[in-house]
Amino acid sequence: MPHDLAAEPVQGLERSCSGEVTGDRIVSAPAGTGIERIEARFHGNAFELHRHDTYAIGVTLHGVQRFRYRGALRHSLPGQVIVLHPDELHDGGAGTEDGLRYRILYLEPSLLIDCLDGAPLPFVEDAVVSDPALRGTLLSALTPLEEELDELFVADFIARLARNLGRHAGQPAKPMGKTAWRAAALARDYLEENAGRPVRSGELEAVTGLDRYALSRHFRATYATSPHRFLVMRRLQRARRMIEAGEPLAEIAVAAGFSDQSHFNRHFKKAFGLTPGRWSSLVRSATRSVVAPHTHVGIVP
Repeated sequence: MPHDLAAEPVQGLERSCSGEVTGDRIVSAPAGTGIERIEARFHGNAFELHRHDTYAIGVTLHGVQRFRYRGALRHSLPGQVIVLHPDELHDGGAGTEDGLRYRILYLEPSLLIDCLDGAPLPFVEDAVVSDPALRGTLLSALTPLEEELDELFVADFIARLARNLGRHAGQPAKPMGKTAWRAAALARDYLEENAGRPVRSGELEAVTGLDRYALSRHFRATYATSPHRFLVMRRLQRARRMIEAGEPLAEIAVAAGFSDQSHFNRHFKKAFGLTPGRWSSLVRSATRSVVAPHTHVGIVP
């Protein structure tokens, strides 16, 4: 397989996705509900071990993408798809001196729930997949990166993605009962609405009608993460939006709901494998390169 996806006649991938990796940076697409899309360019090690509560599903465009995942070292070549399950530890970086370029989307598991008819979230054991159909589905949302995703497009995209992931997933487990699924959804909505303040277990018990231990089990079975980590990730998403807007790091921690700067830094690095300062520098680098002719810039493992 070639080391640049531009060498392949891949439908949906524009000429602007070709070209060598010229500098480390992260470019974000316009924000969308439940879907975050980025293009990343790196040399060497990029992200330390971290985990987030979303799927991370992307396409390698240039170079070799190297990462540790579920106890094994993986490599993705141009045109291959990476599928990382929520809440699984992984790192990432370039596998050769040529550098790395990829596009990836971070998908909240809740968006897949309605497509699954009570089945559990699909778990793709092979983190690196060679599948033109799945790749084409992803590229329909990742190219061009600067366009917002229409609501009707998103609905069709999620349905196609769910089918593709289902083909690569193992034997489904027993579907979850409607009562447990509803309780998990109520807890999720409450956590989103109150992400800026501490939320106590008693509040979730009152909202869902389940005790805290049963709720924790059902929430994880539904969304592949715990209520606590879901709440922390909502705060970190807000913090990243503030970083991308150029707000001072010293003011972001408290504004995003963290007790202090140290608390914020620790959770940010655990979730994204980078410090907030490093993330900020990558975003600024992408902004400075807006005039580069081979780069799509949107306004993001």
